Amino acid sequence: MRYLQCLFVAFCVLLLTHASQAYATSSQSQKRPHIVLFMSDDHTWHDAGPYGAKDVRTPNLVRLARAGMRFDAAFAASPTCTPSRSAIYTGLFPFRNGAHANHSLVRDELRTLPHRMKELGYRVVLAGKTHTGPRPIFPFENLKNSNVMPPGKNHVLWTDLNTAAVDQLLNEHDRKQPLCLVVCSHSPHVYWPENDGYDPQQIQLPPYLLDTPEMRAARSRYYTDVTWMDHQVGEVREALKKHGYEKETLFLYTADHGAQFPFAKWNLYEAGIRAPLLASWPGKVKPGSTTKALVSLVDLLPTFIKAASGDNTSDLDGRSFLPVLLGKSKQHRDEVFASHTGDGQMNRSPMRSIRTERYKLIVNLAPETPYKTHVSEGATEDGRSYWNSWVRLAEKDERAAEVIRRFRYRSAEELYDLKNDPWEQHDLAGKRAYAKVLAELREKLKAWRLQQGEDLSKVPLPEDARKGEIPYAK
Repeated sequence: MRYLQCLFVAFCVLLLTHASQAYATSSQSQKRPHIVLFMSDDHTWHDAGPYGAKDVRTPNLVRLARAGMRFDAAFAASPTCTPSRSAIYTGLFPFRNGAHANHSLVRDELRTLPHRMKELGYRVVLAGKTHTGPRPIFPFENLKNSNVMPPGKNHVLWTDLNTAAVDQLLNEHDRKQPLCLVVCSHSPHVYWPENDGYDPQQIQLPPYLLDTPEMRAARSRYYTDVTWMDHQVGEVREALKKHGYEKETLFLYTADHGAQFPFAKWNLYEAGIRAPLLASWPGKVKPGSTTKALVSLVDLLPTFIKAASGDNTSDLDGRSFLPVLLGKSKQHRDEVFASHTGDGQMNRSPMRSIRTERYKLIVNLAPETPYKTHVSEGATEDGRSYWNSWVRLAEKDERAAEVIRRFRYRSAEELYDLKNDPWEQHDLAGKRAYAKVLAELREKLKAWRLQQGEDLSKVPLPEDARKGEIPYAK
C-alpha cells in the first residue's frame, strides 16, 4: 500500500511539473509577438510621404508612421538586391555571409532567419519575391500562390505579390503559434507600369537627377509603382486587422535599397543605401515617434530575436535596436558600414563606405574603371530612355556634362558633410580642413574591412581592384 501511495505522489508531482512547464511555455509563447516584415524592392527613402515627399501618394505608409516609429537613419548593407537581402536574413555583412555580388550565394553552413526564428517556436513564412538563391540555406515556408503575373503592367520579367494569399494564410494560421512573416513586394523595381494619375510637370526631382521630359516621365512611372506597393502594404495591414493580429504584431516596413536611378541603386550615396524604416507595435512603440538612431538592416534579425525573448545573437554583425523601438534609448550605432561589389558585367565599380551621424566616406576600389550600370548601358526600360536625354543635354549644358562626368568617373575617396550637404553634391576629400575627419574615417573603415575578413581573391572584382588584400588610397 505504501508503495502505491508513493507511486501516486510521484505521479502527481510529475503531472504538476508538466502542467507548470506547459503553462510557462504557453505563457511565454503568448508574450511573443507575431512579426511581419514588409520589404519593397528598390524604393528610395525620400520617395515616401513619411519622409517629406509631397508629390507621391503613399497614404498607407503615412498611416503606418503615425501608428508607430519612423527611423531617419536606417541603412542597407548593400545597394544591390541579393547582397542586401542576404544580409537581412543572416544578420551578417556580405564579407561574412559570402553574398558579395548580385545573384551570389551565402555560405552553406550559416544559420539564417528561418532557422533562428523556428528555434524560438515561430512559423516562418515568406510571401512574394525571394532573390536569395537556393532555398535549403533559407528554409522559409514559401507561401503558395503569393506570386502572380501583374495584370495590366508591363513587367515582362517579374511577377507580382499576391496579397490575397497572405490574407488566406492569416485566416488559416493558428494564432497560438507566433508567426514570423516576410512579405516581399516586387514593386517599385523596374520595369515600371504606365503612369497612372501623376502629372510629370508636378514631379519634384531631387538635386542628383537632371531635369528632362524623359526623366520626369520615368519618375511618374516609378511613382505609380511606389503607390501600387503602398497599396499592397495597406492590404497586408488590413488583413492583419481583419484576422485579429494587429494588436499582437510587430510590423515593420523597409526596402532592400534605393531605386534604379543614377547615384541611387548600385551606389553608396544616401539615395542608394539609406532605407525607409517604419515600425508599429501596439502598446510597445509610441505612435507618431521618430528616431535619429543609426541602424543597419543587418540589425533586423537580432531585433526579431530579442523581441521574441531570444538571446542568441552574439555571432551576428547585427545588433538589436529593440531599446530604440521601446523608447528606452535614443542611440544605437556610432557608424554604419556598407559595401558594393558588382552586378553583372555592366556594373563593375566596387566600393566601400562608412557613415556617421554627420559624415560619410566612400572608397572606390577601382577608380580607373569608368562607372557603368544598367541605367547607362542597359535596355530602354532600365533607364536608357532618360539617360540618353541626359547625354544629349550634356552636349550643350555644362552642369549636365559635369553630372555625367561625376557619374562615370569616381575618385579613390569621396567625403561628404551630410549636415551641410545632405544630397552629397560637394566632395570634401581633397579639402585640407577635413583632413583629420578623412583620416579618422579611413582608419575606421579599414579596421572594419579587416575585422570582416575581406578577401578580394574570393570576390568577383575587376582586375584594377586586385592590388593587395586591402587596397587603399594613400
